[in-house]
Formats: sequence, structure tokens, C-alpha cells
Amino acid sequence: MSDHSQATTGDIAALLERIALALERSAPPRHATPDFEAAEAFVWEPAHNALQPVPRVNRVEIGLIRGVDRVRDILIDNTNRFARGLPANNVLLWGARGMGKSSLVKAAHKTSSEAVEDGRGLKLVEIHREDIDTLPALMALIKPAPFRFILFCDDLSFDHDDTSYKSLKAALDGGIEGRPENVVFYATSNRRHLLPRDMMENERSTAINPSEAVEEKVSLSDRFGLWLGFHKCSQDDYLAMVDGYVAYHGLQAETEALHRDALEWATTRGARSGRVAWQFIQDLAGRLGKPLRD
Repeated sequence: MSDHSQATTGDIAALLERIALALERSAPPRHATPDFEAAEAFVWEPAHNALQPVPRVNRVEIGLIRGVDRVRDILIDNTNRFARGLPANNVLLWGARGMGKSSLVKAAHKTSSEAVEDGRGLKLVEIHREDIDTLPALMALIKPAPFRFILFCDDLSFDHDDTSYKSLKAALDGGIEGRPENVVFYATSNRRHLLPRDMMENERSTAINPSEAVEEKVSLSDRFGLWLGFHKCSQDDYLAMVDGYVAYHGLQAETEALHRDALEWATTRGARSGRVAWQFIQDLAGRLGKPLRD
């Protein structure tokens, strides 16, 4: 081989090496495998393809969630089975505002983690509503992990011209691979079918085949095997919530005056709910000069 040929070969090799280095620099950075041992709960950050550990979950003790005994037991049973590695359903918790839907999900996670053998391998991952279309990336990240994951989306709903619900449908079914065995999806919503009523009625009135158009939208909620309904609470349930908080936080209050003030508080807000009861307790503790338990 001539010196010219050797020089040409060397030049080509050097050029290829420079090209390879340039491509490597321009490629997106490799994301490290999340440290799932770092916490019991995480928040999904799709911009970085990362799970942010939550050092302390903001949750209510399950015994303080009143007036929803039946749905509480169903959710805990489903979560316990999932924590044990048994088949479990995706869950949609829907209904009245402030009745403890999201609180119940977080409390059920803690209860199952503590009650089930090896339950510490049960992780809670929050995904924000606006990131629903990144669910496939999240599932791909956690599928190989030796843990079980509850993917949780609070206040899930879809508006006009929002097509991300199609991504959720595909993710819940899992495509041709199926949903990963170590994943269930829990969502809360004020809407039973996750879509506004006028959106469904508009589909019905403008489509060539109205029933099929509405069926396409309603089929999203069908991906949830469990529908747990939450309804406005009675006065007795509301007062039971107040009494439970007072006892738990060690607040001193005379029962008759406490109930009178609690009912007046609810009247000024036009509703009775767990959220209203908690807001009353925060006001009461502040007036008494007493801190609330963590």
C-alpha cells in the first residue's frame, strides 16, 4: 500500500472518530436509573425523564377519613392484593369535591405498605394531569424495577380539543405488551367519565353515528376496573369528621359549642365535606393557640 493510501486511510479513520464523538456529544444524555430505595413516593418529572423522591408524603391517617367506609374497604383490598403481587384493577375515584378521594389513595398506600409482607416494595408515583401523554415513558422506566407502583393522578379530567385521553387509554391497556404487572393506575376526578357533559352532548348532536362518538369518549373510564363513587356527606358524618380531628390532635373543646361552630362554618361555605371539616379544625387550632400533629 502506498504512503498516499495509508495517509488517506488514516484521515478517514480520524474523520470517522471525530464524527462519532460529535454524535455522542449531541445525543441526549443518558438518564440514570432512579434510586427507588430513596423514598416510598415520587413525583414524575418528564422533562428530565426522572422520578423526584418525596421525603415526606402529605397524607391523612386513614382512620380520620369518615363517611366513605365502603369505598375505603374496597380500595384497601385492591391495594393489598396488588402489594402481594396478585391481580388488581385500575381505580377511578370520582364524585363530590372535598370528600377525601386523594387523601384515601395516599392513606391506602401507607396502610398496604405496612400491612402486607414485603409491602415496603410498594411505591406511590404522582403524575400531573398535564403530563398524561408521557405515561408510556414513565411505564418504560419503572417496568424493569423490582418494585410495585401505584401511578396516581389527582383531579384527572379532559376538556374540549384535548386528545391526551387517547394516550391514557393506550397506557391503561398497555398496547400489544399489556400493562406492566408491577403497575396500577389510580385517578381521582369530579367527573364519572372524565369528560365534560357538554363535550359528550356535542359529540352526540354532531356525529354521523352519535352513539359511536360518545362511546369513544366514555370508553376511557371503562379502562378502570373499579369505579368508587364519593357523595356529599350527611351532617352526622361531617360532625364525626370534626370530632375525629379534635381527638387526634388533642384539641380541647366542649362538644355542643364545637358542633355549633362547625355547622356554622359549613353553612358559610355552602357545603359539608372532609375538606371543610379540616379547614374548620385548622381555624379552631389557630384560635386555641395549639399546633397540629404532623
